[in-house]
Amino acid sequence: MPFVKELLASNSKAPAALLRTVGLVGFLVGCLLLFGAFGGCSAMLSPTTSLSSMNSVQPRLATATFWSSAAQPFVGTVLHGISENSPPSLYVRDVLAPAFSAETGIAVALQISNNTAIEQIIAAGGQDYDFVYVEQDVIYGYLEKQRLVNLTKLLETHKALNSPLFNLTDFTGFIREFIDPTSGDLYGVPIEAFIKPYLYRTDLFGDPALQAAFATDYHYPLAPAITFQQYRDIAEFFTRYGQAHELALWGTTVQGTTADIPSFYEFFETIAPGFGVYNWGINLDTYAATTAHGGQLDSKQAIEALTFWVDMLQYAPPEAPYSDWNRVAESFAAGRAAQAWVYGENMAWIATDPTRSQVVGKVGVALPPTAPGVMEEATIGAGYLGYYDGAAFGIPIGSQHKAAALLWLQYLGQASVQPDWASESGRVVHFSTFDNSLVKAQDRRLNGYYSLMKEHGNLFAGAPPFPFHAQVRDIITPYIHQAIRHELTPTQALQQAALAAEAELARLGYGHW
Repeated sequence: MPFVKELLASNSKAPAALLRTVGLVGFLVGCLLLFGAFGGCSAMLSPTTSLSSMNSVQPRLATATFWSSAAQPFVGTVLHGISENSPPSLYVRDVLAPAFSAETGIAVALQISNNTAIEQIIAAGGQDYDFVYVEQDVIYGYLEKQRLVNLTKLLETHKALNSPLFNLTDFTGFIREFIDPTSGDLYGVPIEAFIKPYLYRTDLFGDPALQAAFATDYHYPLAPAITFQQYRDIAEFFTRYGQAHELALWGTTVQGTTADIPSFYEFFETIAPGFGVYNWGINLDTYAATTAHGGQLDSKQAIEALTFWVDMLQYAPPEAPYSDWNRVAESFAAGRAAQAWVYGENMAWIATDPTRSQVVGKVGVALPPTAPGVMEEATIGAGYLGYYDGAAFGIPIGSQHKAAALLWLQYLGQASVQPDWASESGRVVHFSTFDNSLVKAQDRRLNGYYSLMKEHGNLFAGAPPFPFHAQVRDIITPYIHQAIRHELTPTQALQQAALAAEAELARLGYGHW
């Protein structure tokens, strides 16, 4: 499959900081100047930018018997994989894995686990697994430590396994997150990509009596929050309303568990960017974290962000201090919050599945609230509103069935399986998926979630390009937990976190302040 090598080689990845530090005009001019050196601008596109918009692709003839014929040498093989407990992964386990097995004779055993366990398995080489969940957050660390198989080279080695249905040019720009920025080689096939939008209850926000009561109390109309003050007012209003009417209703959710890392991610991927604190407050040029050295982790904006977020706990359901990303979604689906930040992978079932959700037909979707100036920074690429989440499946270096696993990853990467997968789990990794009639129909039921992702995905960003992601995250997280438990004030927590982060970065050899 020669086009794979050609495509990857011609699109080396630009530094992730570029889009966040230059204006739109500067970006376009820079693309022209860098075209010869870096192979064009497509490496710096937003996650929803189609590779096919820059590449002329010849129609490819699909052979109905390709999967079964290519799989002949591997019939009876069992591929062992591990993935996160999320709707896209559950769809793989329950729908796509059985379909692949039926068509190829290759069994797929997918274990559902958590991110911490998966990271430890990959760090050890993944000897017992043939494919693994690669969170976009930590891909740079895996690349640095050479824990994943180079898929570009594997495709070149096994040309007979190159599927005519695996078309890299149809993947959205999110695939760039799994390409080595040095070699341009591919290390993961995206299985999920989604933003974390602001969800709100349309039945509550549209109730005339509640609208009148809110306007009386706050002197402006009840509507989805644009600012954090509005978000706080709405949270306070609906919490008070729930109490007055003895309802199990609160004003917001908080992904505030202190047992694991989800609270770190809600703060740094959702709240802090909205206040203008990007890349965890770490300077991408010097890796400084303290304001004294040019970082932002203990800045005024960061402290305001953490203060706001911790304050939201009083307006959140009692399960908030124990909630991870799944429980937040469950709280909103149960009708226990008037508004929430919810990962888009949960949007489909919350809005459409009456067996799991009490708010079917009552879910609105919007961009999250921001502090002054943040929307403008995101628009020109100098900042971002929140996290463009996602992950891929990769093959760990310890896999005993690399060739068969390559076939499986290509199966997941074909366009034909994408629409149903997207409709069921709110994820989109192929640009053509947005225009599929099934997805368009689902978009209407989801009040425009897919349209929001397609049109405004460029305002969101993936995780910073940190090879030290897990190490520094785990240094900072305990301080966030202490703030949630009110053991430290937000100021104390971030000041101590900034110092600890800088000490760890210096120990790892990254400190240049």
